[in-house]
Amino acid sequence: MMASKDNNLEVGQDKGAAETPSNDKLGGKKTAAVAAVMAAVIVGAGILFFIMMQALQAKSDRMEAFPSSYTYAAATSAGGMELHVLATKPSNVTLTAIHNNVSISPYYGINGGFFYDKALLSIAIVNSFPVNGAIGDYGSGNENVKYARGTLVWDGAANKLSVQVAGKASELKVMDHTRFWAQGGISMSLGHDEEWKAQTEREQAPFPDDLRLRSGAVYDESGTLYLVVSKTKGTLSQFREAVTELVGGGKLVDGIFLDGDGSSQLRSGEAQLAGDNRPVVQMLRIVK
Repeated sequence: MMASKDNNLEVGQDKGAAETPSNDKLGGKKTAAVAAVMAAVIVGAGILFFIMMQALQAKSDRMEAFPSSYTYAAATSAGGMELHVLATKPSNVTLTAIHNNVSISPYYGINGGFFYDKALLSIAIVNSFPVNGAIGDYGSGNENVKYARGTLVWDGAANKLSVQVAGKASELKVMDHTRFWAQGGISMSLGHDEEWKAQTEREQAPFPDDLRLRSGAVYDESGTLYLVVSKTKGTLSQFREAVTELVGGGKLVDGIFLDGDGSSQLRSGEAQLAGDNRPVVQMLRIVK
């Protein structure tokens, strides 16, 4: 019987000796699993850090891309119209098709001319190319559709602004057709107080006597361009009076009315005016 016990003990000892390598393997597997998890955590942290750095860089790039060569002001006229104004050089401005609301676009500036659906009804030309399609295409910005209308023209070669009444872009007069931009609207006829209403009638200004949001672009004797949007509603006459009262220090030369009502929109670092939140086809964009 003792021998049997010894044999049982020996068997047990042999069994224990045989289990030891299995425990070592199990411990090795656990160590490998922990190492794998730690490696995955380190790799994941590295990827997350890379993504965060890319996002921060992209944000920095977007902030650096915002123009700084403008000044912003807001004021209310004696008649109660609140105007928001971006003042800059015309060389810092271009025209851009956005098909979006200006206030949520990636650009600074204000809304442009008249449009219907996705078609521009006002001239919007940069260096002889319409901004919303090919030359000759309807709604591209190559013409003031139906009517000859006041068009604000910056002649880059002469570094000079003017308002020219034109139906088509080909009628505009500039020194160099590869260095200019032209924004169609309605003549404001500053300095011609007795004639301006008759001119707006000839140009078929829409809803001149309705109380609506208004926008425009005017310039002074020094060549400074002012992009103006109202936050309060008024007639075309009330808006014009507010502009002459508040903008340019009494030295305005001329300008144009732009599309109004819900299309009167502005975006800058200081203010965002969304109109009635509708998308517009095109804007005057500050690029520097």
